[in-house]
Amino acid sequence: MEQIYQENAKIVYHYLRSLCQDHTLAEDLTQETFLRAFQSLERFNGSCKLSTWLCQIARHLYYQHLAKAGREVCVEPDEHLASDSPLPEDTVLHRLELLHLLKEMQKLPVQMREVIYLRATAGLSFKEIGEILGRSENWARVTFYRGKKLLAAAAQTAEKEEPI
Repeated sequence: MEQIYQENAKIVYHYLRSLCQDHTLAEDLTQETFLRAFQSLERFNGSCKLSTWLCQIARHLYYQHLAKAGREVCVEPDEHLASDSPLPEDTVLHRLELLHLLKEMQKLPVQMREVIYLRATAGLSFKEIGEILGRSENWARVTFYRGKKLLAAAAQTAEKEEPI
């Protein structure tokens, strides 16, 4: 079980972090995910990658947490999502662009946002994303493409609105 944890903990953590934008909650849910996986390891049938199965468990735990807490997904991006270390002065513009992108991503429909996070942060394939979200590989691919188009359009609009 230790080897499974070492190989998959980062993927599960980054997936949960992308959903909740909270470092502490993501760590707690990652631990809970592996506990639940250990308790139900006999149910893993090998029809998907182990990391995909773990992300499915993590997703269910996150939604259970939201239901228990009685709150919605936070819409403000975590200020330290890109890096835990202080940023040099010459990267301030990049940081502002990243924050703008994250704010725009929060405006996307939940499943579209999840597809983009899974692809960008966890580097999962469209097939794996489809399995995690209970959809087809093609659905994940199209959803990702549409989300990218919406984000690109938002970036172009923001560029036009900024004074020179």
